[in-house]
Amino acid sequence: QVHMVESGGGLVQAGGSLRLSCTASGSIFSINDMGWYRQAPGKQREWVATIGKDSSTAYGDSVKGRFTISRDNAKNTVYLQMSSLKPEDTAVYYCWVIIKRLDYWGQGTQVTVSS
Repeated sequence: QVHMVESGGGLVQAGGSLRLSCTASGSIFSINDMGWYRQAPGKQREWVATIGKDSSTAYGDSVKGRFTISRDNAKNTVYLQMSSLKPEDTAVYYCWVIIKRLDYWGQGTQVTVSS
């Protein structure tokens, strides 16, 4: 069993910043990729960012240059630093990890950006 716990969401004004965290616990031998998706009301889930085991990163076009993904392997934690937030970034953000070719998801954390 793998348990994922997210934190760091909230309400912020446009132009502000937030940092999301997601920690995996349980039967973990080694985590491969880690990342974030988001889902806005009435929209499909959107890929935000991925970080590999070697710390290589990739970002969706809508967040490139504003968001930074990082990880702490000793803590089994992935972070998403979000800056220059826009109202269109409002969504529920979900973290995910790949462990032994299986994916595990967090419960989601709400991010609301006011204009």
